[in-house]
Amino acid sequence: MAKYPKVITTYCPRCKTHTEHSVTIYKHGKRRSLSEGERRYARKKKGYGSKRKPEQKRFAKTTKKVVLKLKCSKCGYTLHREGIRLKKAELVEVVKK
Repeated sequence: MAKYPKVITTYCPRCKTHTEHSVTIYKHGKRRSLSEGERRYARKKKGYGSKRKPEQKRFAKTTKKVVLKLKCSKCGYTLHREGIRLKKAELVEVVKK
C-alpha cells in the first residue's frame, strides 16, 4: 500500500512556476454506448460464432497503474501523473510542523 499526500508542490505548465497542487486518484468515467469505438466493437461482436478475440486464460499482471490527478491551486489547471503499480493507493493529510 502506498500513501500519497493530498497536497504537493510541483511545476504547473500554465503558471510556469512551482505551485501547490491538490492530489486525487483518477477514476475513469462510464463508457458511452454510442461512441464510435463501442459501436464498432458491438458490430464486430455481433452474430453467430465466438468472441472477437480469444479469452485470456492467465493474467500476467495483477495490478493496475494508479493515475494521480494534480489540480493547481492558483489557476485550476489539471494534469495527470502516472503512478506505480500497486494493489492499493491512499491519500493522506501531511501535517507540517
